[in-house]
This record gives sequence, C-alpha cells and structure tokens, in this order.
Amino acid sequence: MTYEEAIRYIEEIPRFSETATLADTRRTLAELGNPDRRIGPVIHVAGTNGKGSVCAFLASVLQEAGLKTALFTSPHLIRMNERISIGGEPISDADFLRIFLRVKEAVMKRVNEGRPHPLYFEFLFLMAMVYFAEEGTEAAVIETGLGGRLDATNCIERPALTVITEIGLDHVQILGGTISEIAAEKAGIMKEGVPCAAAGDRREAASVIRERAKACGAPLRFLTSRDVMIKEAADGEIDFSTAFRYDGHADFRIRASAPYQAENAALALLALLLAKEHGVFPRGKTPDAEAVRNGLMKMYWPARMEQIAPRVFLDGAHNADGVRRFVEAAAQIARGGDAHLLFAVASDKDYREMISLILAPHIFRSIIVTEIGGSRRTSSADLAGLMREAGMPCVTDLPSFQEAYREILKRQGAGYVFICGSLYLAGYIKELRKADD
Repeated sequence: MTYEEAIRYIEEIPRFSETATLADTRRTLAELGNPDRRIGPVIHVAGTNGKGSVCAFLASVLQEAGLKTALFTSPHLIRMNERISIGGEPISDADFLRIFLRVKEAVMKRVNEGRPHPLYFEFLFLMAMVYFAEEGTEAAVIETGLGGRLDATNCIERPALTVITEIGLDHVQILGGTISEIAAEKAGIMKEGVPCAAAGDRREAASVIRERAKACGAPLRFLTSRDVMIKEAADGEIDFSTAFRYDGHADFRIRASAPYQAENAALALLALLLAKEHGVFPRGKTPDAEAVRNGLMKMYWPARMEQIAPRVFLDGAHNADGVRRFVEAAAQIARGGDAHLLFAVASDKDYREMISLILAPHIFRSIIVTEIGGSRRTSSADLAGLMREAGMPCVTDLPSFQEAYREILKRQGAGYVFICGSLYLAGYIKELRKADD
C-alpha cells in the first residue's frame, strides 16, 4: 500500500455514526498497547472557537521550554499530515503510512470481531496516539474533534490539564441547540481533580462549566475579555497585558493581526499558569518567562486572520461567533479603507446569521460569493441572493473559487481583501497560492 492509498482509505471512512462508541476506541487503544498513556502530560482542549489557536500557543511554549511536544488538531487545511505533528513538524509521509498500517491491522481485527469500524476522526486519533508514543513525546496538546464528552479524544483518561475555549452555537444538530447544552458536551472533558482553564465571557456556558468543575472536584480558573488589555496592534504584532502574572510578568507580545488572538494567547497563558501551580510538568521543564515570551512570538497558526499577501487576509471563521470576531478584526485592520470580501460557507452552518453579521457594519465595498465542494456545498447563487435581499448591492456570484479569488484580487487596488466563511475555503486558497508560486 502507498501513502496515497492510505489517504484515500481514510477519506472514504464515514465522519458520523451512531454505532461507534468510546468503549470501542478505548478497547482498540488497549489492543495497540495503550499508547495514550505513554505520551507525556496531556493538555486536552475543547471549545467552539479558538481551540486550534490555543493549542498552537500551548504547544509552541512547551516546545520552547525544552519539551518534545506533540500536537493533534483538526481539521487540516491542505494535507492530512498537518493534524499530527511533533515539535511543529507534521508527520512525514513515510511515518504516516507506517503508522496507518499498524492501526489498520488492529482495526481489521476489530471489524472481524463484529465491532464497528472507527470513524474518520477516530482513526486519525488512534494514529496520532501510536505515533506520539513511538516518538517518546514529553508533552502532548490534544484538540477535540467535535464536542468533548463523546469525542474520541475523551478516551484520554487522565489528562494533566483541560482547557475550554469560547462556547458558541455550532454543530447544533449534534451537540444541542442552546449554549448550555453545547457547554455540557464540551465540559465533558473535565476529569476528577484535574485543573481546568476556561473562557468565561458567556454566562450560560460558565455556569455549566462551574457546575461540572464542582461535581468532579476540578480546580477551575476563568478568563474573561476584561482580563486582557491590548496596548498596541500594528504591523502584524499585538502587545497585550493580562490581569494575572506569569513569573512576575503581565505584558506579552504575539505575531497576529486579529485582536481575538490576544485572548486566545491569554487563555493559553492561564492554562500554563495552572499547570505550573499544580506541578504538571517535570522539574526543569516547566515554562519560564523566557519560554513563554519566545513561544508566544513563534506561534504560527494558519488561516486565523493570516496575511497571505499585502493587505490580503485569510480567516477560517465558519460560524456566527467566529464571523462576529472576524468582522470586528477586519474593521480594525481596514480602518475605513476600501474592503472587499470573498465568502463561502458549508450548508450545515447558520449562514443567514453569518451574512447578517457580515453586512451589519457596512465595511465591505464589494463581496464575491463562491462555493466549497462536496456534499456540504452551499449554492453561491443562493447566498448572493440572500445578500442582495439584505441590502448589499455589490455582490458577485462566482462558483469557481479559483476564478473568485483572482477576481477579488483585481478589485483590491489600494484597499484590503478579506476571505472567510469556511476552513475548506481557506485550505483551497492556501493550495491555490502554493500552486501559483
């Protein structure tokens, strides 16, 4: 079997099912030698928005502290290997194939015994655990795929720390239709006595998380937007301060254009502070102030208001809360100058609310609507129609994302271009730019 054949095999695995259970995942991990118990202290991260960035900040700081750090995230933008990395380097194609074959052997045994085949995300999680254990990682940052309570990653029985980022309405068909219901699913990663750092701006979510912490005796610290003050934002860098101190320091800097990344960095800092207070990492490997500063500055997480060309910004915002943050950041970056938007969205998102949020501030001079492929495609003509009905006259419908991207660049002039609505679209644009280079 080749690497390409392994990728095709995984791509054909269903994403959702009602038959696979955490018990199946746990049993398969045991049959693989319990690799999840041999990957170093684990930080387990759940949430609706910002969890990928928080994971990346955490991993970058831990790496700077001298720990061989594993990172498991989703989704990928261009290549599946991006989901499984150590020290900032994605798994190689050769290692991917080798680990795939090992996991597939255990999976076939499971299927032959009449147990369900792992889902897409579960298969990759199993691969990540085997790879991290083989490589002898000293710390691991693990991001949930969907929810938390029933997510495959929740088979990690004893994380050293849990983190819950901002909770919003997303995947409501699966996780529930209210903030409280979704928060309960996310808070399902919390474990008996394991410290937790959580975003606390949403009262309904904070209440659920607080009750869960009380029930399982987990030390809990909340971060709110009031705990973070942006002092300066210019030239792709943000200086901010926090209401708490890490090693006596409260002033930090990150390379980012979006103000929301300061809050993500601060939540990662609060988690690291909890880890330090509870002795999570080995002596001599707990991040000091220098590791924190260097790690925050070196963090790179693509498609989060990423500047991919002069005055061209790519953002993966794909739900209402994410779009709200995106629009706020776009307004600050453009500062009243001409701004143009390229937009696409998956069919299972609340795109009417997303469109309302995009149009309300009247910051975009023109909008081009395009499409992502696959079964979750939303008609660009329908989206353009909704925008016109909402009062946006300058809307163009171009189903081909290649054509749409090239057209939006033609409109830029001395202004700004922003791209958002879907991580799939973000991946398409990244791949298109790579091919054009």
